[in-house]
Amino acid sequence: MSNSILIVEDEIKLAELLADYFKLTEYEPHLIHHGDEVIDWVKKHQPSAILLDIMLPGKNGIDICKEIRQFSNIPILLVTAKVDEIDRLLGLELGADDYICKPFSPREVVARVKAVLRRTQTIQYATEILKLDEHRFTVEYHNQEVTLTSVEFQLLKPLANKPERIFTREQLMQNMYSDQRIVNNRTIDSHIKKLRKKLADISEGKDWIQSVYGTGYRLML
Repeated sequence: MSNSILIVEDEIKLAELLADYFKLTEYEPHLIHHGDEVIDWVKKHQPSAILLDIMLPGKNGIDICKEIRQFSNIPILLVTAKVDEIDRLLGLELGADDYICKPFSPREVVARVKAVLRRTQTIQYATEILKLDEHRFTVEYHNQEVTLTSVEFQLLKPLANKPERIFTREQLMQNMYSDQRIVNNRTIDSHIKKLRKKLADISEGKDWIQSVYGTGYRLML
């Protein structure tokens, strides 16, 4: 189904209300109220985005998100009444693209879905202009190529796969070192400095990686 939004929500009235708002946009909503029905439908129809409630009958939203990420990068926005920070981080680390807490404004939900879809288009653009080769640890920009160290490559990979998303130093550390070693912030900053220089060398001095004060880093196109 082209330009479809899958709304997975067991509160039927809320799901129908969201569907009414999406019908006013260029997207066509489809409703599912039970977690066990989601995976097969997604594989068959490939929606543009999924609005996925965490608390569902049958399979819960967390497990659904994990399973979808094994075969698809369809944008997923998790919805929940829980506001605990741990739950929020858990949801995003599972591969969700955004996290919406109840109660919410339907207009805000529509706007957030559109924002995620715009970011998805940005990601597609990024992979076209900044090409990473996992076998050779190289990155190419407009036919200019540079070789990275293994650590630098693992540092760049999440930033390049999700441009404009802010990654904390802790998230980047987990991605860089599979042995879960303890690394301090200065180590991350040192690798970022070297990576910036290598990327600048193949892009006429362009500064790709932006520091976000008190939080971490993000890659800007």
